[in-house]
Amino acid sequence: MNRIDAPTWKQRIFLPAVALLCLGALLPAAAVAQSSPGVKWEKDILVFEASDKVNPPPAGAILFLGASSTRLWKTLAQDFPGKTVINRGFGGSQMEDAVYFADRIVIPYRPKRIVLQEGGNDIHAGKTPQQVLEGFQAFVKKVRAALPSVTIAFMSINPSPSRWAQAEKQQEANRLIREFVASHPGLDYIDIWDAFLGPDRKPREDLFVADRLHNNAEGYRIRADLTRPHLEDPK
Repeated sequence: MNRIDAPTWKQRIFLPAVALLCLGALLPAAAVAQSSPGVKWEKDILVFEASDKVNPPPAGAILFLGASSTRLWKTLAQDFPGKTVINRGFGGSQMEDAVYFADRIVIPYRPKRIVLQEGGNDIHAGKTPQQVLEGFQAFVKKVRAALPSVTIAFMSINPSPSRWAQAEKQQEANRLIREFVASHPGLDYIDIWDAFLGPDRKPREDLFVADRLHNNAEGYRIRADLTRPHLEDPK
């Protein structure tokens, strides 16, 4: 009498092998899904999109995009009177996050000018200055594919007391991006580095809040003063 519920020797070998192959195919996909840039900030982007449905931002505005230093710029609209400004700063974002979400919070607005403030968190996370440059290049490429005439300005990484140990890498990232910008029409560079240094060439503590990373009102006033000339249309 045959036992139809007992696996044959071929089944004992074949079935586990198939299972392992399937698992091997699934694991890389799961790893990619978990490590995809931007996923951490999905809730922030959903808030922006919900707000946009209620109050759609006008086309042709000036879009500020970046990490927490942009998000915390509460006086942004008032600092640029006569300009239509959109603030889309979110969390501790990095260059790859700006690229990842460009389809949702950059391109749909069809801005005439973009001010991007990123890179400091990239360096803090261990990325090299070259990787920061490559992230900026990826952002420019993606945005320009949809908006070929938009002006993209990079606001330099600024020195801060809490991350002064990273200053050398921050400066190198700034240099690489500044040189890239200089050789590509339609790109701009807003240099705020020296404005945050004192006579001793160290970050001015009086321009930062208690965390020694984010600016206080005076620090944002300096940002605004240095940015304002870069928002004017050519005569």
